[in-house]
Amino acid sequence: MAVTGWLESLRTAQKTALLQDGRRKVHYLFPDGKEMAEEYDEKTSELLVRKWRVKSALGAMGQWQLEVGDPAPLGAGNLGPELIKESNANPIFMRKDTKMSFQWRIRNLPYPKDVYSVCVDQKERCIIVRTTNKKQTGCRLLWTPLAMRCAGVHGTPSEIDTSYLWMTPC
Repeated sequence: MAVTGWLESLRTAQKTALLQDGRRKVHYLFPDGKEMAEEYDEKTSELLVRKWRVKSALGAMGQWQLEVGDPAPLGAGNLGPELIKESNANPIFMRKDTKMSFQWRIRNLPYPKDVYSVCVDQKERCIIVRTTNKKQTGCRLLWTPLAMRCAGVHGTPSEIDTSYLWMTPC
């Protein structure tokens, strides 16, 4: 879908907006049945959360899939429908968009900065984070749903900027 196609689908969507708890919440209902919900900071207009929901093959509403923002923490004793809780020490991947850039944040990285490398795969439209050391070799693909929706949005290696901070606040 080209950028103009994405903008046209936003224009044709049924929209509902409200202000609540210092956030501007916008709900989109697209003609194909998909739903998108966004939350913006009321003062800075920064995108805080974007999530999607689609209907199943039988027409039931599916679970919300988070695209941008921090995943909601599970409360104590509430393990969710799977009844299994992942470790707090696992890396946590989240996306944050600003007016000037797309950001991916990875929390709980277990190794020092020199163990990680970041590169761009322009064919697949994704960013690849690799780890190589004697204990573990791994790879994580960070793809941009916006780049998948809009053919003109993709990164080049020269546009990627990385920073590594230890013990950052959540």
